[in-house]
Amino acid sequence: QVQLVESGGGLVQAGGSLRLSCAASGSIFSINDMGWYRQAPGKQRELVATITSGGSTKYADSVKGRFTISRDTAKNTVYLQMNSLKPEDTAVYFCNAVITTVQRLVPKCNDVWGQGTQVTVSS
Repeated sequence: QVQLVESGGGLVQAGGSLRLSCAASGSIFSINDMGWYRQAPGKQRELVATITSGGSTKYADSVKGRFTISRDTAKNTVYLQMNSLKPEDTAVYFCNAVITTVQRLVPKCNDVWGQGTQVTVSS
């Protein structure tokens, strides 16, 4: 089994910064894409940023220039540095990773989600 554990959420004033972390653990063979998504009250979950195993990144237009996604392969961890936060960034942020495990010599691709961490930006 594999799991993702997020940390770093909290309450911040508009214009402030937060750094989210998400660590993967368990019987990991390899980790492919990792990413952050968010869901505000009454809205659908949306992509914030993703990063491939090779380091290529993609961002939602709403966060470009303010958020930076990165990963530490040795620590199986992905980060989201959030600067110039706005009230509309308020949401529960979820970590996602595509993780390959091996069971009885058979590789299996797992789409894994974290439990979510609340980010609240006050005006």
